[in-house]
Parts: sequence; structure tokens; C-alpha cells
Amino acid sequence: MRKTVLLLAALLALAVVAAVPAQQQGVEKLAPYYPTPESVVQKMLELGGLRAGEWHYDLGSGDGRVVIMAAQKFRAHSVGYEIDDDLYNRSMARIKDLDLQKLANIVKGDLMKADFSKPDLMTVYLLPSSNDKIQPLLEKDMKKGSRVVSHDFEFRGWKAEQVLTVEDNEEGDSRTHTLYLYKR
Repeated sequence: MRKTVLLLAALLALAVVAAVPAQQQGVEKLAPYYPTPESVVQKMLELGGLRAGEWHYDLGSGDGRVVIMAAQKFRAHSVGYEIDDDLYNRSMARIKDLDLQKLANIVKGDLMKADFSKPDLMTVYLLPSSNDKIQPLLEKDMKKGSRVVSHDFEFRGWKAEQVLTVEDNEEGDSRTHTLYLYKR
């Protein structure tokens, strides 16, 4: 009887931990999920000068649309970082459905623990405070010649090589997006 009670208590504890959002399990969510329109994704990758065979990372990859476009249209090796279980699963399912596993992947985990020395281009759509948090990691790890394209929010203290304004009416409501290109 005692073993059964202990087993039930352990299972209940696991269920509670599984139900706790990622940021409460020690992984901080750096931005809410807000999908970037496909036309803006295309402009981000074009502005970053992504070429076939290069390495691309998307930080906070959401539903994987940036990773998928980088692999599918630009033939780049593309890796996304995502902590949300549902978004990770949706992304990986779509990558598999499109047979892009050789070029595209999503890492389920904390992007604050990523190694940023490999990518030629990184795309970011995070909050300004989140950009502040990842900026020292990028400065430490990024290789010479690598690029960063940030959607809507600048990196403080970095001088953008180019700023591009993109008008979008894809979702039925006109909105202006600002893209910032930085080079190491």
C-alpha cells in the first residue's frame, strides 16, 4: 500500500512539473509567439544575404517558417531554437512533411545555451530586453563576417549596416516592419 501511495505521489509530481510553463522550469521565454508574415521572412533572409550552403540560425523559431524558408528557397542549412513544446512539434512535423530534414532542424531548448560560432546568418524576432540578454553571447561567439537580421527591435550599441522598412498587408491589416542588418 505504501509503495502505491509513493508511486501515485511521484506520478502526480511529474504531472505538475509537466504542466508548468517552460519559464517556470528554469528556461526563460524571451518573447511571445507572434508569427512573421511570409513576405517579411523573405525580406529578412534576402537582407541577410543568405546563400545556398550557408548556416542560418533562427532564435525563437516559433512555427518554423523562417527555418523552412531558409532551407526550401535559399538551400541553406537552417537551425531554429524553440522552447515551446507545441511550436517545436508543429515545426518538426512540417519539416518532415516537406522532406527538409537534411537542411532544416529545430532544437528544443534554451537558446541562451546555444553555440553561436557556426551560423553565417542569424535571424531574431525577440523583445528588446531579450536582445539585450543574447547580445553578449553573440558578441562572444559570432565569427567574423557573420550577419544578424533583427525584426522590429534594434541591438543597443550596434550600428546597423542597413535598415529596411517593409510594408505588409498579408494578414489583412496593414503594418510596417523594420529590419536591421548587422555585420560582425
